[in-house]
Amino acid sequence: MTNEHRYVPKLKEQLASGRIDRREFLRYSTLLGVSATTAYQFANKVAGIPRAMGTAHAQNMPQGGTLRFAMRCPEIKNPHNYQWIYDSNIARPVVEYLTLTDVDNVTYPHLLEKWEASHDLRSWQLHLKKGIKWHNGRAFTADDVVWNLQHVLDPANGSSVVGLMKGYMMQEYDSGGTNDDGSPRMANRLWDASAIEKVDDHTVRLNLKTAQVAVPEHLFHYPLAILDPEENGEFGPGSNGTGPFDLVEYEVGIKAVLMARDDWWGGKPYLDSAEYIDLGDDPSAYMSALASQQVHGFYEGDINQLAVLDNLPGIVIHITSTAATAVLRVQTDRPEFRNPKARQALRYAIDSKRVTESALRSLGTPGEHHHVCPVHLDYAELPWHQRDVAKARRLAVETGLDKADLAIACKKDPAWELAAVQSMVEQLKESGLNVKINVMPSTQFWDNWDKVPMGFTSWAHRPLGFMVLSLAYRTGVPWNESHYTNPKFDALLTKAEGTLDVEKRRELIRELEQIMQADGPIVQPAWRSVFSPTSKKVKGFEKHPTQYLFLERYAIEA
Repeated sequence: MTNEHRYVPKLKEQLASGRIDRREFLRYSTLLGVSATTAYQFANKVAGIPRAMGTAHAQNMPQGGTLRFAMRCPEIKNPHNYQWIYDSNIARPVVEYLTLTDVDNVTYPHLLEKWEASHDLRSWQLHLKKGIKWHNGRAFTADDVVWNLQHVLDPANGSSVVGLMKGYMMQEYDSGGTNDDGSPRMANRLWDASAIEKVDDHTVRLNLKTAQVAVPEHLFHYPLAILDPEENGEFGPGSNGTGPFDLVEYEVGIKAVLMARDDWWGGKPYLDSAEYIDLGDDPSAYMSALASQQVHGFYEGDINQLAVLDNLPGIVIHITSTAATAVLRVQTDRPEFRNPKARQALRYAIDSKRVTESALRSLGTPGEHHHVCPVHLDYAELPWHQRDVAKARRLAVETGLDKADLAIACKKDPAWELAAVQSMVEQLKESGLNVKINVMPSTQFWDNWDKVPMGFTSWAHRPLGFMVLSLAYRTGVPWNESHYTNPKFDALLTKAEGTLDVEKRRELIRELEQIMQADGPIVQPAWRSVFSPTSKKVKGFEKHPTQYLFLERYAIEA
C-alpha cells in the first residue's frame, strides 16, 4: 500500500488484532483510497481465506432478450430530488454515479478512477475515468461533475444531498427574514466559494469545512446521479447519460422501457432491453404476474407472500439483512409533541419485540428507537429499551398527551407497515392514548409523508449509521420530516462524521443513540430483511440491501 493514508496502518493493526472485523476493514480502507484489490488481498491474508474482490459475476452469461420486472413507476422528472429507491432504479441505467456501494457494503469508484483523502479528511481529490463519453458523443469532464455537485447543493433545488453534506459543505446564514416566533430565519449555502474546485479536466477537489470520512459513500446517495448539465437537472425518455441503457418509453404508473447500448464504456450489457411494469398496490397482482411468467421478478416481496413463493416452481428467493426500517415519527414543533416527555411516552408504550413478531416475523428484528442498526459498523449496543406502560401513562398525563386526538398516517402497501401500525395502536391505547389510523393510498401518502403531524415512514438501508441520522434528524435538512432540532445532536453528528477511528466514532454514535432515545422524534419498532423473487431464468441477480437494481449485470435465459 504505497502512498496510503496515515490511518490505514492502524486499520491493518485493528483487523489483525480482532478489534475490527473484515467488513469494517474493507469499508474504511477503500474509503481512504486503498484499491479494493489491495484491501481484499490484505484482509484475505489476515483471515487466511481466499475470496474474490467485490460482487461475484456469472461467467458465460446468456446474451440478448428482454427482462421484465414488476416495480412502481413514479414521476421521474427530477433525479436530484428523488425520494424513493424505485425512481432511481429507472434512471440509474441511463445516468450514472461517481461511486458505487455494492452488495458487500463496500464503496468502489465508478465514473471515478480513484479518490484521495488528505490526512485531516478535509480535502478529497476526485479523479475521473478518462475516455468516458455522454451518449451524444460529448466527453465527460470535471465541468459536468462540478455542475452536478453545485446543483444538488443549491438549497433552492430541495435535494436531500444537502442533508448528507450540510455538516461539511454548507453553512447557515441569516436570510434576513424572521420565523413565526420572531427568531432569525436561517438559510444554507456552500461554506466557501472554493468548496467545489475544478483542478483540471479530469480532477475535482472538494475542500471541506470539517473532516468527513464518508464522502465516497455520499456520492452514491441515489439523488446524486450525474446528469447532463445541458438538460438543467431534468430527466425522461431520450435523456442524455453515460450509462449502459437509453430510456425510450415512460408512462407514470404504467411502465418504463430501456434499450441497451452497444457503446457503453463498461461494455455491452447482456440484455437487449428491460421493462419495468407498474402493477399498483395489490400484492396479489405481483404474484399472479410472476406465476404466469408475465414478469421475471419483482422489486420487493411481502412477508405474507414468502411461504407461497417458496413453493412456486422455477422461482428463486433473494433475501438480505439490512438497515431498512419504518419509523413512527411525530413533528416536534406541534404542541402535543413539543415536550420530549410526550415523545418518551410513545416509546415507553411500545413493545418492539411484539410489533416485530406480529408484522415481520422471520424477516424482522426489534428496533431500539434510535435509527442505528446492528448491521452498521458504527452501532453501539445500549441496554434494551423496555416497554413500561405505567411510565408511559404517567408521562402522557404529565404532558397532556392523553388528552390529544392522535392519528397515524400510513399506507397499506407493503402489508407489514399497516400490521405494525395496528399493533402499535393497540399498545398505545393500553397506555391511555387515543390513537386512530389514517390509511392512505401509496401515491397520496408519498405526496404528504413529510407534512402529516404523525406518520409511519419507511427508510431505506444506509451502510453507515450516521448517514440516516444526517438525512432525517439534522436541523433544517430537506428530509427532516419530524422538524427535529437539537444543537448538541447536530454537533455530535458532525464530530462523528469526521472521526476516522472506528472505536472512537462508535462512542460518539452511542451518545447520539442515547439522545434519540431520550429526546428524539421516533418510535422505531423493527429492522427488516428484504427479498425479491425472480425466475430461475434470470442470471446475475443479487439482492442489494438498499434495493438498487443494476440492469447491466443481469441476463435472461431463453
